[in-house]
Formats: sequence, C-alpha cells, structure tokens
Amino acid sequence: MFMNRQTDYALRMLRALTDEKQHSVRSLAEDEQVPQAFTYKILKKLSQAGLVKLSRGPGGGCHLVEDLKNVSLYDLITIMEGDAHVTACMQGSYDCEWRRTHGICKIHLNLCVVQEEINQKLRAKSLWEIIGKNS
Repeated sequence: MFMNRQTDYALRMLRALTDEKQHSVRSLAEDEQVPQAFTYKILKKLSQAGLVKLSRGPGGGCHLVEDLKNVSLYDLITIMEGDAHVTACMQGSYDCEWRRTHGICKIHLNLCVVQEEINQKLRAKSLWEIIGKNS
C-alpha cells in the first residue's frame, strides 16, 4: 500500500483545515500548492467520507468536520485510493494464472504477511499525528 499523489495532496489540505476556519477552494489550492483541478476532486472524496463539509456560493468553501485524531492514515489511503495493496495479487478479485496452474504461491503468502504488517502500522497512526499536531 503506497500513497499516490492524491493522498499526499489530501494530507496537505487537511493540515490547512486544522485551523478550524472556512477555506475557499482557490486559497486552499494555492496555500498547499495543490493543482486546483485536483483540489475539487480531493475535496469531493473527503466530503463523501465525512471529513470535510463543502459549501457552494459566494461565502462557500470547505472546513473540517471530523476529528483527525479518530482517522488513521490507513483510512485516508482507503478514502483516496480505494483498495490499495502492495501488489495486484493482494486483491481478492485478482485472477492469478500462476496460482491456477501451480496452486499455492509462496510469494503471495509472504506478501500477504507484509501487507498485514503495513496495514497495522498505517492503522496505528492518526492523521493528527501524521500532520504533526501531537508535537
């Protein structure tokens, strides 16, 4: 499970929103150096997940509505990327021709262990910690 650019941008935007103020999409994009086209897309995902509230119109913008102490880095990656894994064969729907032909795959089994260790570490870190608010 590796973070893509959208997840990195989402972290930056959430960092800015920890000030508990309403931000315009434009200022958020500029302040956090996120392309504005990505900003809208990311905010929509964060809103659908219940982390931010979006408002339209002249006084519109966005603000944080979820306590980031209760949201893990794993949660954010899942929100932004869906089912992210170390490799495609970790996905339940993956059709592995090698496994169909040969049966048990030691590589797959060992990568499953690695994937679970990564997931545990990501679940153990809140976004609040990742953003650096605990220091």
